[in-house]
Amino acid sequence: MKFPTFSQNWDLDVLFMGGSHSPAFQDFLNKSEKDLSAFQQYVEAWQLDLQDTDRFYTLLEMLKENMQQLEQASSFVSCLQAQDTSDSKAGSLRAKVSQLLATYGVILTTFDEKLRSISDREWQQLLEKKEFSELQFFLTERRKHAKEKLSKAEESLIHSLSVDGYHGWGEIYDTLASHVYIPFVENGETNMLSVGQASNLFNHPNRAVRKEVFHKWEEAWGEKTDMLADILNHLAGFRLTVYKARGWEDVLKEPLAISRMKKETLDTMWHTIADFKAPLVRFLNKKAEMLGIKKLSWFDVEAPIGNTNSTMTFDEGAEFIISHFNKFGPQLADLAKTAFKNRWIEAEDRPGKRAGGFCTSFPLSEQSRIFMTYSGTPSNVSTLAHELGHAFHSAVLHEIHPLKRNYAMNVAETASTFAEMVIADAAVKQAASKEEKLVLLEDKIQRSVALLMNIHARFLFETAFYEERKAGYVHKERLNELMIDAQKTAYGDALGQYHPQFWSSKLHFYITDTPFYNFPYTFGYLFSLGIYAKAMEAGAGYEKKYIALLQDTASMTVEELAKKHLDVDLTKRDFWEAGLKLCIEDIEEFLALLG
Repeated sequence: MKFPTFSQNWDLDVLFMGGSHSPAFQDFLNKSEKDLSAFQQYVEAWQLDLQDTDRFYTLLEMLKENMQQLEQASSFVSCLQAQDTSDSKAGSLRAKVSQLLATYGVILTTFDEKLRSISDREWQQLLEKKEFSELQFFLTERRKHAKEKLSKAEESLIHSLSVDGYHGWGEIYDTLASHVYIPFVENGETNMLSVGQASNLFNHPNRAVRKEVFHKWEEAWGEKTDMLADILNHLAGFRLTVYKARGWEDVLKEPLAISRMKKETLDTMWHTIADFKAPLVRFLNKKAEMLGIKKLSWFDVEAPIGNTNSTMTFDEGAEFIISHFNKFGPQLADLAKTAFKNRWIEAEDRPGKRAGGFCTSFPLSEQSRIFMTYSGTPSNVSTLAHELGHAFHSAVLHEIHPLKRNYAMNVAETASTFAEMVIADAAVKQAASKEEKLVLLEDKIQRSVALLMNIHARFLFETAFYEERKAGYVHKERLNELMIDAQKTAYGDALGQYHPQFWSSKLHFYITDTPFYNFPYTFGYLFSLGIYAKAMEAGAGYEKKYIALLQDTASMTVEELAKKHLDVDLTKRDFWEAGLKLCIEDIEEFLALLG
């Protein structure tokens, strides 16, 4: 008997001993609060003096330290809430961290106000000084965004009100979601599954099981849709009110600015994807035929095909990932080894965990933590690789100035998706039989379906919802209609049954830090395909160039990044078509294997 090598539970005590009741973490929060107060006084007193810029340098150092402390605190609380949704103390800590973040936001509003009051001539002279040239992109971007906002007093008020308003609604969603359980009957016994456990059953080979879980899922979330519709409307209402006050007419202005991305790039990406949907529809229709049904229902999309047992234990999955990461580059493999050996990963399949997966960074500790629910499927192995890709991105930035590590939403999904593709390709190539190859290839194609169809549906839904919300409250029945319309368009009418209440259970619609957290996944996927193609062509040694690209992700727009490292123009269809053709090649290989 082979004993487990790697724990499936993460170690949070090495960060702050004692979990949500940690005295060390409480001391850390108290220190953060004091440091914020000192930072606020310093910012309010600061005035630019080109003859004595030491004070500005000190201000930037304080900004860096406060930013890292708050990120450390926020990441810790996120881990506490994810590992145990019933941890009410963690909820109280989240409220405290949210308040500190809002205070930090108010301080930055003062800072930004002073940046935009500096004349263009003085600004240029400041950036020419050696000690600030490294941070030119960071500082110029802050000043540019500051000029597009309201006065200091108005922006400060928005930040203050957001604690119990905007972010408060997001926290209420987290609380409600933590009380959703899915009843599931197995061997005559009813078990109450967490949403994370239930979502894994959409991969179950028995259609009756998938169907039952789906309907129980709809019922469980449906019981809360009145409140969830209120939350979604209030979140959107808050955003739209702020946007209107700032004179921002396009709801995509903020998410595009956060992504450092042109609207032209986003439009080109979606239009090109829309023109390449036919092969994906053909794949879904073929899968329905293989499952013996006329059309797939929503709960069939992730259903396995064939009878091959391609599951891996957690140790096997870890060894597989490390081995194939190492074939790409030693630094990626070393990061994975560190994550497994030092217990950075929470993967146990148990009740009480939140759904989904994430990777979060602890900048002061130069560590990451990964959260997921592992049941051994190929999809689970890919998800684990995906999150390790995020951790690698954070790790290669440790040698970069902390104020140059805030990479955009869309490129945040680049390293993760790249790592996922390394593992997916390796699994397909190592298949022991035709049947196993079909299963693994199908799992790989599922990522294309998710990122080019499911994410597209989310984008279409949010875009339509925000437009209607401008005119007033959007009721839950209308939300269901908007979701079905979006899914039909995104899936090319390939499904026989859709998921009208998807808006209620998908956390991404309720995230307050990053609006429209949908298109970055698709961008990251296709952008990664371009990088992956270059890596496969270059062979061994590409890792250094890859790391150089990742280290630039927070220092330029995505268009500049692509031009510098890939020599491509993201506003043109050529780049997107090349990535989509790689997706289609997988489908063609899958269909060819079926004969």
